[in-house]
Amino acid sequence: MRAIKRGERGPAVTEIRSILVALGLLQIPADPAEADDFTVVVERAVRAFQQDRGLSVDGEVGAETWRALDAARWTLGARTLYFSVSDPLRGDDVRQLQERLLEMGYDVGRTDGVYGPRTARGLSAFQREMGLPPDGTCGPQTLQVLRRLGRKVVGGSPLKLREEVTIRQTGPSLVGRQIIVDPGHGGSDPGVVVPDGPLRWTESDLAYDLATRLEGRLAAAGMRVHLTRGPLPIEAPSDLDRAQLANDLAADLLISLHIDGHQNPDADGVATYHYGTSNGVTSTMGERLAGLVQREIVARTGLRNCHTHAKTWELLRYTRMPAVRVDVGYLTSPKDRAQLIDPMFRERVVEAIVAAVQRMYYPVEIDVKTGTIDVSALRLALPS
Repeated sequence: MRAIKRGERGPAVTEIRSILVALGLLQIPADPAEADDFTVVVERAVRAFQQDRGLSVDGEVGAETWRALDAARWTLGARTLYFSVSDPLRGDDVRQLQERLLEMGYDVGRTDGVYGPRTARGLSAFQREMGLPPDGTCGPQTLQVLRRLGRKVVGGSPLKLREEVTIRQTGPSLVGRQIIVDPGHGGSDPGVVVPDGPLRWTESDLAYDLATRLEGRLAAAGMRVHLTRGPLPIEAPSDLDRAQLANDLAADLLISLHIDGHQNPDADGVATYHYGTSNGVTSTMGERLAGLVQREIVARTGLRNCHTHAKTWELLRYTRMPAVRVDVGYLTSPKDRAQLIDPMFRERVVEAIVAAVQRMYYPVEIDVKTGTIDVSALRLALPS
């Protein structure tokens, strides 16, 4: 869907306003004529919603923001929750159920707001222990028992432990592991575009160049690498499609490559994002990978450190493996652009990411200092 933004009117705006009112982010307009008007006040409410939900804060209702608004309609108990193979239920009520089960020690995977098979199995296990029919359906009876019970665990500790154990059990070698490398944008969406004399630099082209370089390095280290798109100007997959590809391939990691842009040419630096919510639920291993990637890139390139951040972007939320998005510099910054268009600089970025991927699998006792792994060899060896 195209983005709905300030100045537009119509039924879609009325629907957006009604959800924002229900969430307490917007007042009912005093003038009924404003009910379908996307005003400055509505834009501020949308920005507040996006900020709270860990989305990109632009004040516009694009496809991802709309899906988040639609999910926010639901609270736990407003409808019966069940597992549907063809069209899984999505919503804040599903996320609330997942968080509740996770806090009680049941394995529902990531709290992504999607009622998938893992959530159904977790609920069935809870029902079985409570003497309820283990049908994986959250109706009035199951909800009543859930509300009676107190929390056994606070926060996302059970998920953290499961993720850490999974990583440790697989060992430090990269050989045979499967990784998804995702060059952002593509097709009719070039991302950030900056004219530079007779040249025209685009985010999609530079991200694809980084992705192919990274593909070669990781393949040489023994990993099985898949790109989410090719270089041809065909329609690029959506973030949902990219996440689904990673899940279908049962990948071990996903790394998404982007280049940022801003109206302020002084904005510069690298930032890395992982899945996380405003209430502290996070992908522990995604957060660890983000930190490693961020520190290695800063150490090896000298880009300004814009740190790591938790986001609920669909690419990070719906993937079932540690996933990060790296925004490698600002194409709109003359300083960053001068480096990004240099192939040797892009090689250093790739070396940093390869080093981070290797360190991801090192046990703490044999990890090495940032910027010290030599990735020039075709196959990475354990540190002595």
